[in-house]
Amino acid sequence: MDLVIAALGWIGAALLVAGYGMVSTSRMSGDGLAYQLINLVGSVSLMVNSAYNDAWPSAGLNLVWAAIGVMALVKLLRLKVLQ
Repeated sequence: MDLVIAALGWIGAALLVAGYGMVSTSRMSGDGLAYQLINLVGSVSLMVNSAYNDAWPSAGLNLVWAAIGVMALVKLLRLKVLQ
């Protein structure tokens, strides 16, 4: 189980860094669906890893990050439905 949780953490970290890099180099839109999904999956992955390892400040941060991602996805989906 430790290996799975560690892998989940590394995957989450890689997703967040990749998303940030893509937006920073203008290869992806920061308000697009792909970026929001990358952020959500990355933050949830890191949240699970952090909680498992009792790193509560990091788990809390990633909980907030995931909540922001969910709100952004809801907003994007509402805009698509209204179009």
